[in-house]
Amino acid sequence: MISNDISTTETVRNVFIIDDKQIVRTIMVYPLNVGRFIPEIIRTVQALQMADCSNGSTAANWMPGQPVVVPPPHTFCELEERQNFINENRNGISWYLSFKEPPEMCEKNLCENSDTSNNCNDCN
Repeated sequence: MISNDISTTETVRNVFIIDDKQIVRTIMVYPLNVGRFIPEIIRTVQALQMADCSNGSTAANWMPGQPVVVPPPHTFCELEERQNFINENRNGISWYLSFKEPPEMCEKNLCENSDTSNNCNDCN
């Protein structure tokens, strides 16, 4: 790809992550003088897979094997249930930020789809 802001003749390094439905999920742009970081690209693919599988979100610096962020409640009743669950299980900061362990099938799928066994020590 060429970025006119940087150069009209030299390319910048781009990474496009496109899912199986042909939707562009992530675009990473690296400057001319910085190489791509393959472990971060793999982690991003795993985070997208985990978020889709678990119906949750992955937090900043998320790594495979860590909990995912629970989506926010949609009703006041769900909010109260969430607050009670957090108080009982100590798995969050408040109703708007709580965590859950992803389903085991999500973790297993990450490990089966990964080419790097070092990210899946918990599964092997």
